[in-house]
Amino acid sequence: MIKGKVWKFGDDISTDHIAPGRYFHLRTNLPELAKHVLEDAREDFPKIVKKGDMIVAGKNFGMGSSREHAPRIIKLAGISCIIAKSFARIFYRNSINIGLPLVEIEEADEIDEGDVIEVDLRNGIVKNLTKGKTYRFNPMPDFILKIVEKGGIRNYIKEFGDYFVE
Repeated sequence: MIKGKVWKFGDDISTDHIAPGRYFHLRTNLPELAKHVLEDAREDFPKIVKKGDMIVAGKNFGMGSSREHAPRIIKLAGISCIIAKSFARIFYRNSINIGLPLVEIEEADEIDEGDVIEVDLRNGIVKNLTKGKTYRFNPMPDFILKIVEKGGIRNYIKEFGDYFVE
């Protein structure tokens, strides 16, 4: 179960919004790069986000380049989960690989900034505790959920010695 406060973003948030290109020189210092996460979509975001917060967005979150820096710095900034109407596929895969949970729900527009939500990845439930609403999504397959629960594929392989699907 993941619980957190919502920060709201719109459609088509690109990896350039997430990890601004002018800070490309920081790509080997991800904690420093994380201090600029999403500042091109919302200038104050890096200063106001707190550990455990969540992002709720519209369609095509994470579009653009395939750089893995984007989901990594979102996770380093403290975001515990991203909920969106849809995700760019490579962003989705990169996020799973690093253990950042993503949830797709069509009703993302019904969740407002500042709402407190709870996400049950195993059962496919998002509860808006502020508004008393519940939304359902297709739960992640068990093998993907295990990767996310371990904090990413690297940790999964360290623990199990290999990547296998039961």
